[in-house]
Amino acid sequence: MNESQSITNNLLIEVDVLNNRLRNIRKSFKDTHNKALKERLISENKNIFKRVKEISKIAHLLNKKTNDKLNFSNLLVEITKRALNENKFESNLFFL
Repeated sequence: MNESQSITNNLLIEVDVLNNRLRNIRKSFKDTHNKALKERLISENKNIFKRVKEISKIAHLLNKKTNDKLNFSNLLVEITKRALNENKFESNLFFL
């Protein structure tokens, strides 16, 4: 089964956008004192993190279907893994 480079490319772009949004959420959370905004940021962070996890599962499935060592799905697996790890390490910011 050949991987769809178009779908994989779109997922790569989506993970990049989501990862940037997660960084912006963390920065905004540290800079604000508004309780309602903080609650909304926490909720948005959870939703985005959940979507990155979904994309990670898709990436692993795509990667299993290909025999090539160098491909876009392998890159997608690595990028989602890094995004998830970065968010896990800094998720303690919400509980200061």
